Amino acid sequence: MIARSRRFATWMVRPCLHIARPITLPDLTMTTPRRSHLKLLTLLTLGLAGLVSNTQAQAERVYHFSPVNQYGIELTARYWNPIVDHVSSKSGVKLQLKIGRTSADTTAYVLANEVEFIFSNHLFSPERDHLGWKVFGRRDAPPIRSQIVVMADSPIQKVEQLANQAVSFPGPEATVAYKHSYARLLTRNVPVQVVFGGNSDGSLAQLASGKVKASGTHSQLSQGWSKRENKQLRVLWQSEPLLDLALMASKNVPDKDLQAVSRAFFGMAKDPDGQKVLANAADLVKLPASTSFVPASGADYGAYRSFYQTAPAGLH
Repeated sequence: MIARSRRFATWMVRPCLHIARPITLPDLTMTTPRRSHLKLLTLLTLGLAGLVSNTQAQAERVYHFSPVNQYGIELTARYWNPIVDHVSSKSGVKLQLKIGRTSADTTAYVLANEVEFIFSNHLFSPERDHLGWKVFGRRDAPPIRSQIVVMADSPIQKVEQLANQAVSFPGPEATVAYKHSYARLLTRNVPVQVVFGGNSDGSLAQLASGKVKASGTHSQLSQGWSKRENKQLRVLWQSEPLLDLALMASKNVPDKDLQAVSRAFFGMAKDPDGQKVLANAADLVKLPASTSFVPASGADYGAYRSFYQTAPAGLH
């Protein structure tokens, strides 16, 4: 029975009582074979997902390539970026250029294991030779010689005249341009005021501006700078010839990736596109037009290791 008042829309419902019938649920338990099959299917699914994930990670992996700053940072990038792009394209292994503000900064990346491929001669000292870096190639350029140079019109005629004068160098990590040339000054007992320019271009710019009396450098860099800047230098001293810098790979690079990158570097001289890249790069920094990359090994760099065995105690 339902009643409604005049003033309020209040409904009163007589309660009803419902008795539910018992429900029979299906048996959801599994037999042992079905449970085993489900576990196997789950493991296979997870394994396949992991395999796909690992494959994608390998396909997307990027290796960092750090060449020492032989030139200003912009010129260094303009020289190396087209080479790195070509090698990445031909090898199927993604490389990315990573350089610091100075050559010392770039070498710091190497020592911190932040890069996997390098172009350097900074790792042949006794304390670094055991770090696991492998020489696999080099630039096929004429041998380089450490030098101490002055401007062509400088009145200074011999190294001894540099005593107590300001002499610039690229940086403390520059093996040939700094360590070899500064070792010569130490051996001859010629004290100088050391000034670092950050890279070879910066060091030679200080010489050209008259801020220093001489510069420690090496033949490839001094000749290239003279051609690019149209300024003449005169050599006061130079060392015996040494190989140009080495292409090296970290011990963490899988062999298949190292082999692919090696083939791409060495194949540039035979590939029409690679030849154009090499020619443009050589012209940019005034290297010989035929400069390319060739295979090499750690044994080729024995002269660098020998230097440290006889270097003066005061060399840092």
